[in-house]
Formats: sequence, C-alpha cells, structure tokens
Amino acid sequence: MHHLPSVILNHLISVSSMFKLFTTLLILWSFGSSSLSSALLISPTLGSRSILRTIKRGVDRPGLVVDLNATNFDTVLKETPATYVIIEFYAHWCPACRNYKPQYEKVARVFNGADAAHPGIILLTRLDCANKLNVKLCGIFSVRYFPVLLWGPPSKFVIARYDGKKVKSEINLIEDWETSQLILQWINTQLKSSFELEDEKFEHEEVLQLNVSDSGQIARAIFDVEESTTIFFDNILEHKMIKSDTRTTLIKFLQLMVAHHPSRRCRKGSAEVLVNFDDLYPSNISSINKDEPDTDALRVYKICGNQVPRGYWMFCRGSKSDTRGFSCGLWILLHSLSVRVDDEESQFAFKATCHFIHNFFLCQECRQHFYKMCSSVSTPLNTTRDFALWLWTVHNKVNERLMKTEQVLETGDPKFPKIPFPPKQLCPKCYSETENETNNNWDHNEVLKFLLDYYGNMLVSSYKDKDTDIMSHVSIGSGDVAVSGTALVVPVGAAVGIAVASCLFGAVAYLWRSRQKNRKNLFKPQFLKNV
Repeated sequence: MHHLPSVILNHLISVSSMFKLFTTLLILWSFGSSSLSSALLISPTLGSRSILRTIKRGVDRPGLVVDLNATNFDTVLKETPATYVIIEFYAHWCPACRNYKPQYEKVARVFNGADAAHPGIILLTRLDCANKLNVKLCGIFSVRYFPVLLWGPPSKFVIARYDGKKVKSEINLIEDWETSQLILQWINTQLKSSFELEDEKFEHEEVLQLNVSDSGQIARAIFDVEESTTIFFDNILEHKMIKSDTRTTLIKFLQLMVAHHPSRRCRKGSAEVLVNFDDLYPSNISSINKDEPDTDALRVYKICGNQVPRGYWMFCRGSKSDTRGFSCGLWILLHSLSVRVDDEESQFAFKATCHFIHNFFLCQECRQHFYKMCSSVSTPLNTTRDFALWLWTVHNKVNERLMKTEQVLETGDPKFPKIPFPPKQLCPKCYSETENETNNNWDHNEVLKFLLDYYGNMLVSSYKDKDTDIMSHVSIGSGDVAVSGTALVVPVGAAVGIAVASCLFGAVAYLWRSRQKNRKNLFKPQFLKNV
C-alpha cells in the first residue's frame, strides 16, 4: 500500500476538506463518460465540439477539416452536433490526396467552424490511413485505395462498419468527389438542398432552418441552450454581479439548474459551482470588507464544460447577425426548466427565475418589464401547469411588445418575426375553435401538452437517441474487458471501483444535503435529487 505524503494527510484531517474532496470527485464521476477509458485516456480537447470552438476565424482559414485518428474517432463522432459526417480516408504520401486537399477544404468552409454559412449540419473530417495508429480502423471501413470518402450519421460510424458493398446502408460511398463542386452537388442531392461554395453566414434565405414548420428542429437547440447558459454566467463574472444581496438568488437558480437543466454538461458544471460556492462567496462577504469577491476563482468552474462553441447558433440562428442567438437560447432554457419541475417545486422555480432575471440580466428595460410581470402574480403557482403556462404567456407578451417596436424601427429579423407562439404550423390543436377575449383563441390544455413535449422530450431527443444507438451495441468480451465499438477497452476492475465510489457518493451526498438544511440560504436541497 502506498502511503500518502504528510502534507496531504494533514490536509485530509479536516472534515470539511474531506467532504469537499469526495463530493467534488464523485460528482465529476457521476457525470463522466460512459466509457471510463475515454475519460481517462482521451483529452477532452479532442472532441469535435472543442475543435469547432477553437477553429480560428479570419479570411484565410486553412485546416477547417477535422483530423480524426484511432484515439479520438469515437469521441469526436459521439460529441459532434452535426447531423451528418463525411470522412476522407487518405494517405499523407498520396499525391492525389495532397492535390485534393484544397478542394475538400473549400467544402469544409461551408460547413465547419463558427463562421461557416451552414454550421451544425455536416462535419467534414479526414483520417490518415498511412499512420500506423489508424491502419486497423481503415481496414474496418474496407479502405483499399486513396482517397475514399464515406458519408453518414456520426453515430453510425461508431456502431456500424462499411464493407464496400453497394447495399442499403446509412453509410454511403461518395463516388463523385474529384472537385469541390462535385462533392457539394452530391450533398445537395442527398439533402435536397441548394448549398453553394459562395454561401456566407446570414446572407442567404436557404441557410435558415425551418424551425417554424419542422418541430423536430428544436432538438438542435440543446447546444444553443448550453451556449446561452455559458454566456449568461460569463456576463455575471465580467460585471462582478455577485454581491452579498444577490448570492442567495444565484444559489437558488443554480439549484434549479442542477436538477432540471436539459444539458447534462450544464447540470454537472452547476453542481461543481454549488458545492464550492461557500468558499468562493462566503455569506459574510460584507463583514470581511469584501464586497466584490475574486471572480477569477469562479472562472475555473465552467458552467457547461470546456467544449461549448461560441457563435455557433443552430436552432437560434437569425437571418441577421444581431438577431436571435443568445436571447433565443435563454428563453428556451427557461421554458425547459418550467416543464421539468415537479408540482411542489413550481413556486420555488417561479421565484428563482424572476429574481435571477431581475438581478443578473444586463438589459435593464427587459429585466424591469419581466419583473413587473412577475410582481403582478397574486396567487402562488403551485403546479407545473401553472408555471409553464405563465412563462409561455409572459413570453408571448414580450414578443407582442417587441414586435410593435421592431416594426416601427425596422430592427426585427425579417425571417423570424415576433409572432404568437406556437404558430398553427407547429400546434394546430393549440388553437380553439371559438375565440374570445379571455382565452385569446388558445386551448390551454393543448398548449401545455405541446410545451411539455417541445421543451421536454424533443429538446433532448438528440442526446437520448445517440446514447441509445451507441449503448445498444456494447458487448462484454472474454476475459476482463468490455468492448464498445472502436472505443478503448474498459477493465472490469474499474467497474468495481465505480461501484465503491457510488456507495461513497451516496454517503457523502447524505452528509452534504444534511449540511445544506442548516443553511438559511438553501431552502430546497431536494433540487439536487436528479444530479
């Protein structure tokens, strides 16, 4: 047995230090990857979300194609927000491959990176089969010459293989690829689209997603919700908005996000902040003459992880660069919280949301108008129905107010005008046959059903479907390893460690929650139940 250094032993003598160490480590584990080996051996910066985030902007944008290898292959394809992926199997010594690179890069500029005209639809990647690390992987996809371009949903490359035969499959060989125009023509044929190499961000009607007529598009919004959450908390830190009189408001909203944020990454990040919040922002800030705590200390805790792309709006993308985006993602976050809370949590969630916007939203007119509507509520919102429909009503009132202003000043988005939501294209049953002044032609029962499905199940369907496809192909091999697709092996011994850690987590969580009950500024420790 290895002995701990005396410095560490002395540190662990403190009960509170031990508590924080176990709590933080175990919360991190509980949100970890389903593949333990990936979590330990694969750098998180290898994920395609990270690559999309770090792609450099500018006129000359070489290297927009994402480089894959046997180590990051599964990670990138599992985490990409793109609906489809193209993989170029090549060899770095191949003259034809080198000559083709500029053509492939031209197409990548249309789809890859935050400045792309059509982000989040197709991820263009390449894999060097001349690298010994990748030889086995290239063999799995029956690559016998270079270059070979394969097309399909990202998850299918993780769980399926291509044998080179022309049979019905979700992975297809791209046969006409010699020029950028040919490959783009092939893409347009597959998607019935009209993408062009000259497309630029926000300048063409066809780049807009049909999120008004296609309800399934809301699944893409999960990435916009993550980005809006990240921007909001960055603003809080940049403007040093955490004070002695606002810290309780932030704690309550963090509790709400830990339990009900639609993104697992954001639930994890919120839990990390919440666990360490007392040390970062003690309740007696003013008494120690520290009205403005060190915001840099909180920056190390990324509210939605390290791999959130910036400016990469998908569902919330406007037809002009200054429309939709952040505010759209924030509204979707609030709606998703409203449909996820239980009946007994709804009043708490209502107050937490109202105070959070009032204290931390930087648009003064917006937050004052929102809080005025909060203050007009005379009776408690005691059910999920009450809270969800109230927020829906408020959102439509905001849209109505902004619509009038934007029409006068001509500042609105011409392709996404402010209209009553949901429109009839999305929910025809939401409109009742009779119209009067009290219900404004709405069938509230149908509206609630729509909200629960649209901001609940459909918003996270992309995550669930992807996880289901991948995990359904996990099998236990002989010996002491479990194999999943092309992922690295996971020793069964690690699973035993996880089981022990799970027990420890339960004990520590019980102690931590008991501790929270004695704190006057944490009223609802049950909000941690879904972490």
